[in-house]
Amino acid sequence: GFILCLDGIILIFLRPSPHHRFIPPGASSNLRPPPAPLLSASSGRRRRYPLRRRLAPPPVSPLPALLLHAPPAPSPLCPSAPSALHLAGASAPTPYTREENCEIHFRLQNRPRPQDRDTDAAMREALAMWPSTAPSSLLPPTTCSSCLLPPLRTFIGLRWSAPHLQVRWRAGAAVGAVNGKPGCSFRLGVPALNVCQPHLRAIVIRNDYTQNADFPRQYSRREKKPFPIPVQELRRRAKERMKAAQGKPKRPMPAPKNGMLINRLIPVAYKVYNARILLINNLRRLMKVVPVKGCKYCSEIHVGSVGHPFRTCRGMLSDQRRGEHDWGSTLVEAVFLPVEAYHLEDRLGKRIPHDQRFSVPRVPALVELCIQAGVDLPEYPTKRRRKPIIQIGRKEFIDADEDDLPEPGPDRFKQPLLEELRHVEIIAPSSPEETAALAEETLEAWETVRDGALKLMKGYSVRVCGYCPEVHIGPTGHKARNCGAFKHQQRNGQHGWQAAVLDDLIPPRYVWHMPESGEELQRELKTFYGQAPAVVEICIQGGAKVPEKYKATMRLDIGIPSSLKEAEMVV
Repeated sequence: GFILCLDGIILIFLRPSPHHRFIPPGASSNLRPPPAPLLSASSGRRRRYPLRRRLAPPPVSPLPALLLHAPPAPSPLCPSAPSALHLAGASAPTPYTREENCEIHFRLQNRPRPQDRDTDAAMREALAMWPSTAPSSLLPPTTCSSCLLPPLRTFIGLRWSAPHLQVRWRAGAAVGAVNGKPGCSFRLGVPALNVCQPHLRAIVIRNDYTQNADFPRQYSRREKKPFPIPVQELRRRAKERMKAAQGKPKRPMPAPKNGMLINRLIPVAYKVYNARILLINNLRRLMKVVPVKGCKYCSEIHVGSVGHPFRTCRGMLSDQRRGEHDWGSTLVEAVFLPVEAYHLEDRLGKRIPHDQRFSVPRVPALVELCIQAGVDLPEYPTKRRRKPIIQIGRKEFIDADEDDLPEPGPDRFKQPLLEELRHVEIIAPSSPEETAALAEETLEAWETVRDGALKLMKGYSVRVCGYCPEVHIGPTGHKARNCGAFKHQQRNGQHGWQAAVLDDLIPPRYVWHMPESGEELQRELKTFYGQAPAVVEICIQGGAKVPEKYKATMRLDIGIPSSLKEAEMVV
C-alpha cells in the first residue's frame, strides 16, 4: 500500500489479502460460516445430490481501502467533536454485498477492472480522471447532531460533459464516520465517479391530421362484439351514482324514461328522416351514372365498371372459384343497408315475447328511432303521453290522468315529410355538372343522417345483439329467440343485448377506393390501396370533394407503384 496526505488528512491505501478481510471499528464481526464441504460424514464420499449448494464468496477487488487514525483535534464546528476520525473504505462485513457508503468505487467505462494490476498503477489511473478541483471542495459540509446547524442536504456533486460521455459525481459513495463522545457524530461524504452514456433526446412531431389510419376491424362470426363502455366502468359509474344519491331526496325521472319526448330532439328526428329519404333517392339516381358491382354469392360490393380482382369471396362454391368473385349488378339496398327493427306502439310497454315475433311489424331501425323521437307517421301509430308516468315499483308504473288537460293543439314541431321515388321517377343526371352537384348533395345528406342519428342515440336507447346484427330501439331488448349466431344453442336462441354504436345502426360498408388515375386495381398491389364507405366512394367518383374525415383510410398520399418490381423495392 501507500500513504497520501491531503490538507493534513492522512490516507493509508491498503491492498486487502484474498484470505483476510478488514472489519471497521464498531462493525459486527458475525460472518457467514464457510461453505460446507460436500462430503458425507459417514463414508467421507462426495454427496451425489447435495441438498443445498453454497456459493463461494466473490473475489475481493483491489480497490483501495482508506483507514486513518489522526491525533485528537477539536473540530471548528463543534468543540465537543470526537477525537478519532475514521474513514472506512473497506468492504462490508458480509462478503456477498458491498455497501456503497463503506467503500470508494472507481469505475472506468469500457475498461476491465484492474484485478491483476498493481495497486499504485490503478490508483494513479483513477486519480487522473479526478477533476482539477481541490479535494476539500468535493467534500460536503460536516454536520453535528448536538449543534444548531441546518440539516445536511443531498450533495449533488459535479457534472461536466465531454464530446462522447457524461461524467457524474455522486455523493455518498465513500463515507467517513467520526466516532467519539456520545451525542456528537460527523458524517463526511466523498463523491464517487460515475461514467455514463449521454442521454439521447427524441424529438416527437405531432400532427392533428390523422394520416393513413387502419381499416375498421372486421369481427369474426365466432367473436362477440366489444362493449362500447367496459363493464367495470359501468359498475364504477353506478356505484358513484348510488353514493352521490345517498341521503338526498329522490329526483323525478327525466325524459324519455318518464314517457315524455325530448323537445330539443324532435326537429333533429324530422331532419334525419327527411335526409334518409333524400339519400336513398339521390343514390338511385347516381347509380345510373356511377356503376356499382355486387358479388352473386356474397355480400361484397365494388364501386367501378369492373369488380376488383381480390380473392375474398366466402360464398357458395367459393373454393371451386379459389375465392374469386362473380360480379353482377346490384341495388341501392346493398349500398345503404336497411337494418330493420320491431316497431313499438308503446316504448315503455312490455317486452315483445317470442310467440308474437311475427305479429309485430318490422320497420327500418333508423325510421323507428325517428318515430320514438317525435316523428308521427300515420302507418305506424305510437302512444304519445302528455304527463309523466307514475312509478309504483321498480318496474311497474301507471299512466297519469290526462282528462283534466285541454284538447291538444297543432304540433309546433311538425315538418313536411319526403317520400321515396318510384322506379319510373328515377332519372339519371344529364350533365357532369349536374352529377357533381347531385354527388355533393348526397354526401351532405349522408353526413346529416349519421350526425343526427348519433344525437338521437344519446337521448334514446338503442340495443344491439353482441353476436348477430339484430338491433332493437328501446330501453330493453325483445324476447324473440331468433339469434342464429355462434353457439346460439347454448343461449336457446336468445340475443345478448348490449349498447349499440353508430355503425350498428348505419353500417358504412367499406369498399376499395379507386385511384384518381382510373387504372384498374391489381392483386399484387393490394396493400397500397385505401378504403372508404360505399356512399362516400360513389359520391367521390361522381365529382364530390373528398371529406377530411375519410382521407385517413383512403390513403390518398401513398404512391402506387407502376409495376410489381417497383413494389418489391418499397421498404
